[in-house]
Amino acid sequence: MQPNPVLIRIGPIAIYWYGVLIVSGAMLAAHIASILSRRNGHDPEIAWNLLLVCLVTGIIGARLYHVISSWDYYRLHPDQIFGLQMSGFGIFGAVFGGLFGVWIFTKYYKLRFLEWADYAAPGLLLAQAIGRWGNFFNQELYGPPTDLPWGIYIAPEHRLPGYEAYTHFHPTFFYESVLNFGGFLILYYVARHWRKNRLYGDIFFLYGIIYPVIRFFIEFLRPDAWKIAGIPVAQLVSIGSIVFFGALLFIRRKLRRPGMIYVPGEPWQPPEEKEQPTPEPSEVEEGGGPSPLEEQEKEGEEK
Repeated sequence: MQPNPVLIRIGPIAIYWYGVLIVSGAMLAAHIASILSRRNGHDPEIAWNLLLVCLVTGIIGARLYHVISSWDYYRLHPDQIFGLQMSGFGIFGAVFGGLFGVWIFTKYYKLRFLEWADYAAPGLLLAQAIGRWGNFFNQELYGPPTDLPWGIYIAPEHRLPGYEAYTHFHPTFFYESVLNFGGFLILYYVARHWRKNRLYGDIFFLYGIIYPVIRFFIEFLRPDAWKIAGIPVAQLVSIGSIVFFGALLFIRRKLRRPGMIYVPGEPWQPPEEKEQPTPEPSEVEEGGGPSPLEEQEKEGEEK
């Protein structure tokens, strides 16, 4: 059975599974970031405000990466570069764009950039695990043909050139989704329990190693991979990321300056509302005259 990429239609408006899954994953990522940041004394609302910025910069980065990777097509169809298609996003572009959004946000509000990158990293992998299911509904990101029981059916109009005679393919999106979820569990556990010898940025740097390792091996099951000189670009980016972030983890421990060291904070608590004291009736000062109320009562008695 072929999945429908449209979740629901309301008149001329179509709501796509891909968009719903991306937004749902992003909201869960913000929720995870709010939990982690709250444990260190930050107002959890900061994570939700950060989400709005990262959604915009992440989508722009994801779209740019995809357009560059498919430039042979888009240079002939420039009108589709800025379209609202619910497909055509590159995850590396989304990560770079989202990271740029975190930098802008933390710079503006004078927050520690690497600290907030740490809060965002576990939820980012969870969002990727959820978002990959959008590829299932769009009939994309599948692997080579297979006779395995879990092979998925791909409709003829979605089959890659050279694979028209085959019907079932490896669910590459599913493999990556499962591995991303496993990576999320690792990062979330580490973020909650690693305190000793931890530096700000370590959690995000671990993300910069874990996901590229996953993506490196997934690319072997991507017949549609963007390649340069016969090598998938995603594998080149993955190798560069592993080397870069691995080096950062090592070198920063050699430097180990005081400002780098992770310091757990006290859990954030909502500010208590200060009760306004009820004004007490004005008392007659010792040696003073009668109050206005006593004067009125006295006048009534005289009358």
